[in-house]
Amino acid sequence: MDFDFTPDQLSLREAVARWVEKGFPFDRRHAIARAGGATRAVYTELAGLGLAGLAVPEAHGGMGFGAVEAMVVMEELGRGLVNAPYAQAALIAPAILGAAPETVQRTWLPHVADGSALVVLAHQEQAARYRLAQVQTRAREDAGRWRLTGAKSVVPAGDEADAFIVPARVACADTDEAGIGLFLVEKDKLQRRGYPTQDGARAAELVLQDSAATLLVAEGFEALEAAVDIGIAAQCAEAVGLMEQLTAITVGYMNTRQQFGVAIASFQALRHRIADVKMQLELGRSMSYFATLTLGRERAQRRRAISQARVQLGRSMRFVGQQCVQLHGGIAVTDEYLASHYFKRLTMLEMNFGDTLHHLGEVSARMQDTAGVFS
Repeated sequence: MDFDFTPDQLSLREAVARWVEKGFPFDRRHAIARAGGATRAVYTELAGLGLAGLAVPEAHGGMGFGAVEAMVVMEELGRGLVNAPYAQAALIAPAILGAAPETVQRTWLPHVADGSALVVLAHQEQAARYRLAQVQTRAREDAGRWRLTGAKSVVPAGDEADAFIVPARVACADTDEAGIGLFLVEKDKLQRRGYPTQDGARAAELVLQDSAATLLVAEGFEALEAAVDIGIAAQCAEAVGLMEQLTAITVGYMNTRQQFGVAIASFQALRHRIADVKMQLELGRSMSYFATLTLGRERAQRRRAISQARVQLGRSMRFVGQQCVQLHGGIAVTDEYLASHYFKRLTMLEMNFGDTLHHLGEVSARMQDTAGVFS
């Protein structure tokens, strides 16, 4: 299998890397986090580079790129520790809006592509515990108009978004995959309470009380699954960039920090530990590629592959983050030092869209026919 990137993909990577280097230094990120984590201005700058339209079809003003290009962008945004809701707004939202009626696509996708509309997925509920089919929010139709009642939690950039994609139950029991519709709810149709998150961004709690909504997909569970898988693959790529940069920061520290008159990088025990860190980084990178390359496969194979990748990335993120903190010592947990922010972001990512234990269960449930052997 050819893992070489095309010239266009390399150019895309270089363009994002240049913006990160010049436009998003650590001082700016730190100031944003300390001010509460509002990142709409950062997202607008990314949109100015054309990145908001990366996954939007050309017919609606986007670039129509695929999963590999999204992976390339996410790696560089992770390396630069860019705390903007890029995956949620530019990758997940277009995937769901692309399954909506043509009139809805014409209304929203061009604004998503140019960055003037920030649309995010609001799917998490307090009782769900990562189960996508656990939906208690209710939808009812009244004279041809849809109205939603319920609550959604930990919605990324929830107090900055213009609209939300909301799964709501049209029929069946609260845990059934059937009967889940996907709706678009504009910000002025609901109540929201925003707050900063530990990784320097923002999230919000949403309350819907007979809120007016636009139906996107009547039976939307598979579309929701596919969009979440895109989000997981994107965050796997982001984690690779985060781990790569945190490892580089740690190696640089080891080469300058001296003890007993020599750099600590010369100590054999620490060299072995950083070798283990790099091995986990490369395991994570290979599984990130695997996740991205399986997004176009049929549902069962894709879901299993995504969970397999997520299990490895969860283990790699935890190992790399903890080891790099240990190799630094106390400075690595101070707010003024950039390594602590990489560690916090890696820790937050391990909980998004299901933690490692959740995805291990998903892998186990989907591998019964192979007795635990990958096929």
